[in-house]
Amino acid sequence: MEVNYVAIVVAAVASFVISSVWYTVFDKQRTELLSSANADTAAGTKPPAWKILVELVRSLIVASVLAEFATHLEITDWTAAALLGFAAWIGFPFVLLTGSVLWDNVPWKLAAIHAGDWLLKLLVITVIVGVWH
Repeated sequence: MEVNYVAIVVAAVASFVISSVWYTVFDKQRTELLSSANADTAAGTKPPAWKILVELVRSLIVASVLAEFATHLEITDWTAAALLGFAAWIGFPFVLLTGSVLWDNVPWKLAAIHAGDWLLKLLVITVIVGVWH
């Protein structure tokens, strides 16, 4: 099995779009939970172009790493790909976000918003790169 670079790009774009929709849906709640001192948290505020570009690069990195995992694990069906995405979510974003709640006093509702975003992104990415060879 080889890594499919087109699948990586498609997965990165799909995760970016899904994440954008997720944060649009939860914009009001997220804004209320964040500190008013941060000017970037105003509800409905469009992020600057450089942040959008950085987020796309981040999505490409995550998709590339997960594509390598899926390839080395010889994942070819959507259920195994979804399990990989769920395992990656539990092992990384979930653990990190619960740590931020436990040690940094991040509101659990804010962490839950971010955790939901990461779960969706990782599932979408792993299913796309896992089945598209």
